[in-house]
Amino acid sequence: MPGCSLANVAPMHESVDESLAKRFAEEGVQGTFVYYKPEGYSIGASDKVRSSEARLPASTFKVANSIIALETGVVTDPDKDIFKWDGVKRSIEAWNKDHTMRTAIAASVVPVYQDIARRIGAERMQKYVSLLEYGNRNIGGGIDQFWLTGDLRITPVQQIDFLERLRRGGLAVSQRSQEIVRDILSVTKTENAVVRYKTGLLGAEIGKPSLGWVVGWAEKGKEVTVFAMNMDCRTPEHIPARINITQRLLTDVGAV
Repeated sequence: MPGCSLANVAPMHESVDESLAKRFAEEGVQGTFVYYKPEGYSIGASDKVRSSEARLPASTFKVANSIIALETGVVTDPDKDIFKWDGVKRSIEAWNKDHTMRTAIAASVVPVYQDIARRIGAERMQKYVSLLEYGNRNIGGGIDQFWLTGDLRITPVQQIDFLERLRRGGLAVSQRSQEIVRDILSVTKTENAVVRYKTGLLGAEIGKPSLGWVVGWAEKGKEVTVFAMNMDCRTPEHIPARINITQRLLTDVGAV
């Protein structure tokens, strides 16, 4: 049902499986994992506290930013509209070239999406962040910084709510925009499942990661699992560990 929020169903079917927390302990990090299975309207979490804490979305906001770019006409075609490299050499080599929106979301190119946000502008950005019911809907802190260092916050459950509405075309925007964004998300295929996801990492550009996200959904036949994971990233090794931990957790809950 378009517009239906998980807030209406989660409290009735929520469960905490603290055994899932072992995946974070194995890597020596603190984190949380929340998942939602639409078929049974069931939501589960690895803990009671962190799973409900609101944090900066980092580059997971690129999912919403892409939708808004399409809705406002800032991007008309995810494969043909070119964002020219500004010539500034950055530590992440994949950022130092021209990009389309498809390649920019795949490489999580912060400067491209900052450019997109500036072109959208504060008034339209606020309109659509509110329309999408994204997190606390607060874009304070700078039009090209609010999801990185500003005032936008989102909980894992809110991430899942947003992604589930996107997955089934239930956001209050055009179907075309939702279809395109579903299509440009990163994809991992296992023997039995397809996982669409977006990562996020605070501090990536300055080489001092502090928080990592992996959010998305897994499709295993007709069974769907929407998920959100975040964890503290204190060392460079923790960056790829985000993906490894998420893969193990998805296996633990039977999503892949």
